Amino acid sequence: MASMMRVFLILLWTMNLVQPNVPQAAGVHVFPPVNFTLTVSALAQVLLHWKPNPNQEQKNYTIRYDVKILSPVPEEYDTKKTHSIRTAALHNGFSAHIRTLLLHNDLQMGSDWVKKKLLPPPGAPETSVTNLSCVTRITISSTVSLHCTWLPGQGAPEDTEYFLFYRYETYTEECQDYIKDKWNRNTECRFSATHIDPEKVDNLIVIHINGSSKYAAIKPFQQLFNQNAIEKVNVPRNVTVFLEQNDLLATWEKPISPFPKECFEYEFHLFNLKSGNKQILKISSNDFRLWIDVTNKYSVQIRANHHICCTRGFWSDWSEIIYVGQKKLESPVAWILASEIQPTIWEKCYKAKKHVWSKLFPPIPTPSNKFRDPFPNEYERARTCTSEMETELGSFAEDLYCSALDDSVF
Repeated sequence: MASMMRVFLILLWTMNLVQPNVPQAAGVHVFPPVNFTLTVSALAQVLLHWKPNPNQEQKNYTIRYDVKILSPVPEEYDTKKTHSIRTAALHNGFSAHIRTLLLHNDLQMGSDWVKKKLLPPPGAPETSVTNLSCVTRITISSTVSLHCTWLPGQGAPEDTEYFLFYRYETYTEECQDYIKDKWNRNTECRFSATHIDPEKVDNLIVIHINGSSKYAAIKPFQQLFNQNAIEKVNVPRNVTVFLEQNDLLATWEKPISPFPKECFEYEFHLFNLKSGNKQILKISSNDFRLWIDVTNKYSVQIRANHHICCTRGFWSDWSEIIYVGQKKLESPVAWILASEIQPTIWEKCYKAKKHVWSKLFPPIPTPSNKFRDPFPNEYERARTCTSEMETELGSFAEDLYCSALDDSVF
């Protein structure tokens, strides 16, 4: 078996040696392209352009071009065209090779490589920004906001001022809304609306930050972001949680997004307030059923992320807490309101009761006074504990407290 493998490798090596020479033996020569140039055509965009070698015979040959990107990100492809556009971060330069490929009688032969290089833009070392981070969000109006943060370079002078640009497809815009650090340097940028298309999947967003200083040349910095990978997904909407016997049922709507509901997954956070146990369950639908111990009380929250339609983004914030189970707390606002009106209700009811009591048992009159009616017309009005509060909650609370006071007094 080893000897057969050795023979096969020798034959393969021999074919590789002989194959390129077949066209040459037939008098065919492959010449490299000419006038190969690299041009920066936009932020983080390079135009590669070349021309066919005028000495190249045409005849019945198929001519293609083999392109090899060496930096900043290695890539290799072939094309029939004499130009190509690549998007790449250019702050460390760009390097590419190209050659002619000739197909003849099912055999392929390549010319020598032609090499070109773009030098990095000028700038002092460690003056470009670091720790660049960007987040997008889809607004209610279906526009996309953009928020980026960064740190100044360690070698940047204290007077360095940074300026941010974003490019999306053919559109480029400079930031107009910066947030500064304590040294008055721009370290954040916000776009409340952009030209980013929320319905596009996995398009690139180019971020370019350059700078200026009186004491040094500031080196620019570029970074490419997948638009879906940096999206902060919106919170699920209309979350509803209720009990059906011993089952907890939850339903919700997908976040604000042009993508259909099938494109999202969810995390369901269930916390047992009595035992302190918590569960985080992954769910791919918009509803959920779970058996729980209804004698306990639970808090529920839900958050969302992309699932199958595009690159995963950042998890959304958690939805507002919903309580369910025994001794369910009402809205915190209601509790605050109740605590605020409680003293007022007690005071009003106490005064009303005191008034009724004084009517029922007035002081013993002196002989010179005429005996007064112990049941005046005001009795029924006082007995109802009417208050001036106009909200239903206040009226309901007063009735409860008055009723309790009735039981305690009479």
